[in-house]
Amino acid sequence: MKTKGSVKNKVNIVTLGCSKNLVDSEELYTQLKGNGYNVTHESKKDDANIVIINTCGFIDNAKQESIDTILRYTDAKDAGVVDKVYVTGCLSHRYKDELEVEIPTVDAWFGTNELPRILKTLKADYKQELVGERLLTTPAHYAYMKISEGCDRPCSFCAIPLMRGKHLSKPIDQLVLEAKNLARKGTKELILLAQDLTYYGLDLYKKRELANLLDQLSDVEGIEWIRLQYAYPSGFPLEILDVMKNRSNICKYLDMPLQHGSTEMLKMMRRGITREKTEDLIKTIRDTVPDIALRTTLITGHPGETEEHFEEMYRFVEDTRFERLGVFQYSHEENTHAYSMIDDVPAEVKQERNDLIMELQQGISQEMNQEKIGKTYKVLFDKKEGGYFIGRTEFDSPEVDNEVLVPASQYVRRGDFANVRITDATEFDLYGEVVA
Repeated sequence: MKTKGSVKNKVNIVTLGCSKNLVDSEELYTQLKGNGYNVTHESKKDDANIVIINTCGFIDNAKQESIDTILRYTDAKDAGVVDKVYVTGCLSHRYKDELEVEIPTVDAWFGTNELPRILKTLKADYKQELVGERLLTTPAHYAYMKISEGCDRPCSFCAIPLMRGKHLSKPIDQLVLEAKNLARKGTKELILLAQDLTYYGLDLYKKRELANLLDQLSDVEGIEWIRLQYAYPSGFPLEILDVMKNRSNICKYLDMPLQHGSTEMLKMMRRGITREKTEDLIKTIRDTVPDIALRTTLITGHPGETEEHFEEMYRFVEDTRFERLGVFQYSHEENTHAYSMIDDVPAEVKQERNDLIMELQQGISQEMNQEKIGKTYKVLFDKKEGGYFIGRTEFDSPEVDNEVLVPASQYVRRGDFANVRITDATEFDLYGEVVA
């Protein structure tokens, strides 16, 4: 029996996985709103009669979370709480045939690039006039901007090309229009996303055009920060460093997943780069853009990783001293190159190596944050929690990096910039006071 609060033709979009998925959900949200639908994003009220789940299929934990979420809403459908359950995104794209058999109560399954088909199923039109427009699910002052889709890289462990397809860049003029539209609505920070930012433009313009794109985006009035996430090290376009150095609104921040610190492992991972070339690139980046914050991710337990390989990666982290770092444990993914290899590192060893790297990084982060005490930084405030306003410097991305906390007695608003003098620090947080 349907709950009393259920609203006819109200859609709840549930987003799982990465920020690239969030952009896809926001585009769907915008199109449905444009067709007159009553739409919510991740509503806690369970009062929508249509649920669309945007899934992640990246690694085992993410896949399990997606399946658990689907089952939650199909159970709600069986109980009469919702009428329709639709599933889209990476898990759906990759495992559609199997999932249709295993979970037959889902009304329809869609791939990663099937927005028009989702709209058609809901008897809505794909409105061309809404291309470049986006209703945000993030706070209005920052927005993720996906500059390309898919990936052409052959990394051994990665299933993204299976789910997202070949690399496809968005035209520069379309991205500039999107940035202008966002700025008019109050967006101050653009976070540029792609599976590989540095490949941008090769398909459309026959050359890497990230530097040109950054130049044009940095001219958009109202955009005070532009942040780069997910830059591939092999074939890195060094010209973007000059743009970053010369343009004050491009954050001195670069998220560059390196995955390992051993040349032998990088070869097994099919990364197209050696440790020595990686170290040379990092030196060039830091020499060209002083004070840049480098964020990276590493993988422990890839097939073939020996204790010697791991020790080499450990020393690489110790020597390089990344400002930000995260670790994934290898996940054995079907139809990837590494799937043909034996998953020979036990789960407990993957975890132990993960923990050792993170313990090392925790000490590095603590030391780096202590060095910030007494210095003043420009901070963008995201939220208020408890007795603090919480924000970020240009060296920190939302959700994954350091936060700056100032007492709530020092009034600021969400979306405000303020200068903050750092008074104390832990390994992951900075504390400070607003100064004139």
